[in-house]
Amino acid sequence: MFSVDVSVSADPIVAIHTTDKRGFTPEEVASRCVDKLMSVSETAHPLIKEQAKAFKRDMQKVVAYYMREAISSDRTTVYNALVDAGQPELADAVRRL
Repeated sequence: MFSVDVSVSADPIVAIHTTDKRGFTPEEVASRCVDKLMSVSETAHPLIKEQAKAFKRDMQKVVAYYMREAISSDRTTVYNALVDAGQPELADAVRRL
């Protein structure tokens, strides 16, 4: 017979994020993205920890910026598809979002 040793991490493996009557903002999604990409050890040297946290904040801004760019580009694509489909009024409504 054999035995299996199972341990569970103290860090949660599932996080739930919700909004009320809206989607997530680019900043909210960027924060979640950067949290997955980077972590800062609580036992790190204080100067290194602060530098890493500052870098993480900067990366959140960069990711959010490019997410807003992607959203704008997608709206342009949807606008053009609606114009091509003969729906200029709907296309204008999308453009104004």
